[in-house]
Amino acid sequence: MPDDTFVPHTMGQQFGRRSWAEPWKIKMVEPIRQLDRAGRERAIREAGYNTFLLRSDDVYIDLLTDSGTNAMSDRQWAAIMLGDEAYAGSRNFYHLEGAIQRRFGYRYVVPTHQGRGAEHLISRTAIKPGQWVPGNMYFTTTRLHQELAGGTFVDVIIDEAHDPTSLHPFKGDMDLAKLEALIARVGPEQIAYVSLAATVNMAGGQPVSMANARAVSELCQRHGIRLFLDATRVVENAFFIEEREPGFAGRSVASIVHEFCSHADGAWMSAKKDGLVNIGGWLAVNDEELFEELRNLVVVFEGLHTYGGLAGRDMEALAVGIEESLEDAYIRARVGQVRYLGELLTDWGVAIVQPVGGHAVFLDARRFYPHLPQDAFPAQTLAAELYLDSGVRAMERGIASAGRDPKTGDHHRPKLELTRLTIPRRVYTQAHMDVVAESVKAVWDARESATGLRMVYEPKYLRFFQAKFEPLAAGETATSEAGGSEAAYSSSRG
Repeated sequence: MPDDTFVPHTMGQQFGRRSWAEPWKIKMVEPIRQLDRAGRERAIREAGYNTFLLRSDDVYIDLLTDSGTNAMSDRQWAAIMLGDEAYAGSRNFYHLEGAIQRRFGYRYVVPTHQGRGAEHLISRTAIKPGQWVPGNMYFTTTRLHQELAGGTFVDVIIDEAHDPTSLHPFKGDMDLAKLEALIARVGPEQIAYVSLAATVNMAGGQPVSMANARAVSELCQRHGIRLFLDATRVVENAFFIEEREPGFAGRSVASIVHEFCSHADGAWMSAKKDGLVNIGGWLAVNDEELFEELRNLVVVFEGLHTYGGLAGRDMEALAVGIEESLEDAYIRARVGQVRYLGELLTDWGVAIVQPVGGHAVFLDARRFYPHLPQDAFPAQTLAAELYLDSGVRAMERGIASAGRDPKTGDHHRPKLELTRLTIPRRVYTQAHMDVVAESVKAVWDARESATGLRMVYEPKYLRFFQAKFEPLAAGETATSEAGGSEAAYSSSRG
């Protein structure tokens, strides 16, 4: 944290440290409870050892996701009362449109009900069957929409992103050589667009440098290929640029966001993250012809182009949330809380992805459970064990999330097998982070006793949301389960 963020005080000088505090006061509280061990065992068993299937009432500290779990400010709640629920031409749409144009710099705006609505629209309009979509590591819903539109995703992220111990400051960067090689192999006309995510969720919330965004943009322009940005966590990405990239120290996060977005031809955002709201998304482009296609298609799938599946009050809250997310004091505290948890675990020797990202601490399940093969779902096992220990809900980001190759039917086997502790914005205190850290440490200390899981139900799409598992017996290997899994899974998938 920069020194000018804090006011000196005697105790701080005495102990050689300067504490920081969240730039907000608590105005309303929501009671939570912790089930006893027997209750947690019952709950996780009934949920098929999938934390997505737990009831929220059975969760103590909920770190499943930062999507739509944010606490809105008093200004946002006040904005809720200004909702214009007209079916067409809501004034709230024009407020939202102005905020996006002003802060992100794009000309044309289409609201959507959430991020995957925007992913669907851009995939339907910009991908022709048989085309390729290179990107800096896959994201689950993004890749699925690209595949459903007939595209093939290709990972062109730098190699350091797949190494959880690498301290590279911008592990989200694209590898320009990999991208050039793909273009040379298939031809630029077969590249639907380049998909750049900032930050990269599946790599541990790792940022993209401004230099890389600029270089990728220049490469795309040379080949006549469009570049689209997943701006879901672009504010957190801008914070890391200000902190780590030469030439950006002292710049406002708002100015960095605007410059970063200028390198892309358009962007989409799940506003349930950096937008500081509980629902909402948007898609924005500079090309008028593409906008006309998007504006027409949104009516089919989301709602009229001036509400896109959102209530007027939600658009107004989002317009305010965009402004609040770009306040420097807010983003320093946001990333600071995540780092606090990460530093506790690092000090205790717990295996996590380094450097710590902007929205979550990612536990390295491979190093937690080196005795478990990937087909025993180590990251899913770790999420279940953490819930059993304390009622803390995390989520799997490994082989279960990666899904299957649509052509071969085999598991995608990512190099990273992670369990994500995702911190909602403005929701939990430092004391909650202490409880989480102590629970992770307890599971780490008991790691040798874990036996792994087998999948007993697998839905057709995005299986990690609804799949069910059961524990492997002590001494039972995952090899026999994996070898016969196709028949079992095909019956469960119909």
